[in-house]
Amino acid sequence: MSSAAEAPLPVVGQRGLFWRRLRRHRLAVISLFVVGGISLLCLAAPLLAPFDFDAIDLGSIRRPPSLGHWLGTDDLGRDLLTRILYGGRISILIGLFAALIGTGFGSLVGAVAGYYGGRVDGALMRFTDVVYSIPTLPLLIVLASYSQAGATSMAVTIGVLSWMATARVVRAEVLKIRSMEYVEAARGLGATNARIIGRHILPNAVGPIVVGATLAVGNAIILESSLSFLGLGVQPPTPTWGNMLMDAQSTMASQPWLSIFPGMAILLVVLAVNFLGDGLQDALDPRAETR
Repeated sequence: MSSAAEAPLPVVGQRGLFWRRLRRHRLAVISLFVVGGISLLCLAAPLLAPFDFDAIDLGSIRRPPSLGHWLGTDDLGRDLLTRILYGGRISILIGLFAALIGTGFGSLVGAVAGYYGGRVDGALMRFTDVVYSIPTLPLLIVLASYSQAGATSMAVTIGVLSWMATARVVRAEVLKIRSMEYVEAARGLGATNARIIGRHILPNAVGPIVVGATLAVGNAIILESSLSFLGLGVQPPTPTWGNMLMDAQSTMASQPWLSIFPGMAILLVVLAVNFLGDGLQDALDPRAETR
């Protein structure tokens, strides 16, 4: 028998299987680089941006893209590339923090409902259904009109109103996990309910939680951009992609670059995040092919 036949097969852990499945999803890999690249560029805006985001040059009002201003200038002569980079910092951070808040609260509600069942499950799920039935965007418009719209308040408001889908998915996953042998063993050893949920159930429900969080980022960016476009989001001169579109709506026909570039930034990031979510769902699926 040859030595090659005697060599043991390599053992691939869960992390290796995850990356192997993710690499097969080419759109997800490309999207990961797109989201990471745009995020890094926006994060490094103070180092990369050629101008200050609020630097006004009345001699360069509404200039088309050129060597001096790669993406053109707006109605106050401000450099559009600079404002897109700085605006991306706000829009992406709002998306991330809103997704973190919504996913965290939704995971907690879903885990408690699925683990305890009975009346606790019924009460929490009816509460979830009631909140789910409220139109999110109109409610956000009402809340934003009565409060000062800053990046932090926007993230908190969007996060508080976007946890319901995660709660339902996590509850369904916990209903399956709570009857597993390792959960019964932990319960038999005297572990508290909080420890069982935090140490044994939620870590094994991380797949749908991560996927839900990824998709929530794109949804939060869309909501923030919609509110800013309506004039109810983060107020100028602080740039976001949404209020840049609001500023450009009166000149979309004559100076299209003022709306095309911020709109393309939103489109690229949201599409990339959604494709990344699809890839993560496949990569984290335990029923996926492992060879």
